[in-house]
Amino acid sequence: MDNLKPSQLVFQSVFTRRCIIASYWLVVLLALPLWWTTTSIDRLSLPASRVVAQQSRELVFPVDVQLDLSAFDKNVNSTALKQGVQQLLRELDVQQSGGLCIHINPEKHSDGAYQVVLRHGNEDPTVEGRRLLYEIPETMSSLAAMQLADTLATLLVPYTTLRSPRHEAEHIVKYSPRYRLAFTLLNQDAATGIGALSWDVRESISKHIAPTLEKLSLLHNFTVESQIQFHAPLAFRPRSVLVDDKEEFALTQEDLTVFINSAEWTLSSSVSNDPVLHLILFIPSATSTPLHILSRDGSISASNAFILPQWGGIVIMNLPSSTPGPSHLPASTLDSVFAIFRYQLTTLLGVPPLPAHIHCNDSETFSDWQLDALLRRRAVENEKGSKETLKSIISLVAQIENMPVGQDVKGDVQGAISALDEMYSAAAAASSSALALSYSSKAFTLASRAFFNPGMLALLYFPAEHKYAVYTPLFASVAAPLVAALVREFMAWKRSRKASADESGSSRAVNDSESADMKRVE
Repeated sequence: MDNLKPSQLVFQSVFTRRCIIASYWLVVLLALPLWWTTTSIDRLSLPASRVVAQQSRELVFPVDVQLDLSAFDKNVNSTALKQGVQQLLRELDVQQSGGLCIHINPEKHSDGAYQVVLRHGNEDPTVEGRRLLYEIPETMSSLAAMQLADTLATLLVPYTTLRSPRHEAEHIVKYSPRYRLAFTLLNQDAATGIGALSWDVRESISKHIAPTLEKLSLLHNFTVESQIQFHAPLAFRPRSVLVDDKEEFALTQEDLTVFINSAEWTLSSSVSNDPVLHLILFIPSATSTPLHILSRDGSISASNAFILPQWGGIVIMNLPSSTPGPSHLPASTLDSVFAIFRYQLTTLLGVPPLPAHIHCNDSETFSDWQLDALLRRRAVENEKGSKETLKSIISLVAQIENMPVGQDVKGDVQGAISALDEMYSAAAAASSSALALSYSSKAFTLASRAFFNPGMLALLYFPAEHKYAVYTPLFASVAAPLVAALVREFMAWKRSRKASADESGSSRAVNDSESADMKRVE
């Protein structure tokens, strides 16, 4: 066997070698469809034209206001008053800026309308439900239309009038159908002798917070939890100040921004994807009592509470130093604290405050005027967010040619557009602002889910250049020897074919020569 040529060996024969090379290429060719199927993307078409059409639509709420002039003389021109109020509201740009279509009617029109009862008097306006009691001094009857229009503008569109504080708008949290309220009693250091071991939080929530949550149930579902922490140190040292020749402590406006010590405070006691609004009662330790808040001019503020925008509210309670050790906080002591919590909660959720000259019935947490304004604001907020998100999806899909668009993404986009259509229909029919809000919330949820779909997000961080960087080292190492073997075998085949042709030609020439010689002999 040592004397055999390599071509005569079975495992090195030309036929065997070519079969081996062919088998590799056969595997490659058979694997190409599988590779193409597993690496191809599902890119369905999106309703881009419907998304573009949504951008030009605006959410408008029809609002009916009934004027009750029964307390006035019959010779009062109700039509002139109606037209005057309507014209002034138009000049105040209330309807366009607030997304309202206001109709002033001197008589009853619909059950869901706002009612304005006008009468002579000098008392401030009072709201009861959707009813406004408005008294006009007899000496100022000529200014009745102007004063009434200004009051209606403040009540119907409180977020766009000059009386709406801008800083309160910055406090408002982003809309969510669900919130988790976390009430926390924080002792800076109960071991120093000043602190609270327990509090009547359940009774206080039931008394002060529950009515507000009940009224806001049209917008949100709430989950309430509470906890107590006995050691919650600050990350900084409060400033020492002299008050009546006594050393006390204070927080500057800069301290308030870093008051929450997230590194050492565990404020969330459960795991949930719902946004959390924190309401904290903070009790300073004996080494920091009493603790005040400094206003911007350096004076001690009358309030010991503050709001962290879009996060929560904090109330500082200074317990008397004569308290014999940690105590219990009864509901009566917590009344003032939870009244502040209620104000902080409504501010964070966007409930517009009533102007100082307008009073609300004491039995109500806040009026239906405020609730309706909040419903409309949240619906407009969701509408804008939905349309912007849908527009971004269409833009991204157009820019990134190989971005996958699956059936789940397409379904969410179509569902969001349908929800927007239903929202516009509900608002135009004046059936319910809450129904319009429900559809707007659904549209925003579906649009956000489509935008943050994992299949779409993956390619935002994996462009085409990265594919080449991944495939080139992998396929080059496999393809190089296969191509080289194929080329080498092809060249060998050509050489062997040429050699065979030359050999057959030489044989033919020899035969022809021998035949010629035989003929000459004959």
